[in-house]
Amino acid sequence: MHASTSAHPELVTALLEAGVPTYVDKPLAYELADSVRLVELAEERGVSLAVGFNRRLAPGYAQCADHPRDLILMQKNRVGLPEEPRTFVLDDFIHVVDTLRFLAPGEIDHVDVRARMVDGLLHHVVLQLSGDGFTAIGTMNHMSGSTEEILEVAGQDTKRQVVNLAEVIDHKGQPSVRRRGDWVPVARQRGIEQAVTGFLDSVRAGKLVSARDALATHELCERVVRTALEQAS
Repeated sequence: MHASTSAHPELVTALLEAGVPTYVDKPLAYELADSVRLVELAEERGVSLAVGFNRRLAPGYAQCADHPRDLILMQKNRVGLPEEPRTFVLDDFIHVVDTLRFLAPGEIDHVDVRARMVDGLLHHVVLQLSGDGFTAIGTMNHMSGSTEEILEVAGQDTKRQVVNLAEVIDHKGQPSVRRRGDWVPVARQRGIEQAVTGFLDSVRAGKLVSARDALATHELCERVVRTALEQAS
């Protein structure tokens, strides 16, 4: 289901109550309470519900899950687009939050948030997650002068860098570059095709898909929003 985020709660509720397995573009909802309600409704009705965190299945990012990850760095930036904090985080930064959670090699036991607000609008945010032996840092700057997305994972004296989901650079002494093939569809390169196909395959096979893990990403996003607002005040 693809619709404006503000319409998600009503539309997803109707689909779940009708027993329709539902794949919805992120986020489930702007408000955490609505996201919790939708996940619980899906579980009560025994209906599959999935959230479109396609980057988990993007080839470049999925390959990073097989790389040593003592340090994870991700930045996703835009040009001239400061926004109200909840919109900024739930419509865009949520991709960074979920990718860090996906790649974290262990349990997260510390969370730190830093944000810059100007006249009620969020300009940039920094999220740091850490656990036993690893640190994951995600940044988003909507006043960066560039639209870009860069992911780096490093460990055991090696580094893998993914630029704009299309170029993978492995560093161990000399860099080795792999670029997206000219005929690879953008939807496949970004993991969208795999996410949708995987959901449909699960539905056809009668497997129940849960959005409980996706809810954990929404909960962390809520923490980012509240911290940004607290720091602004």
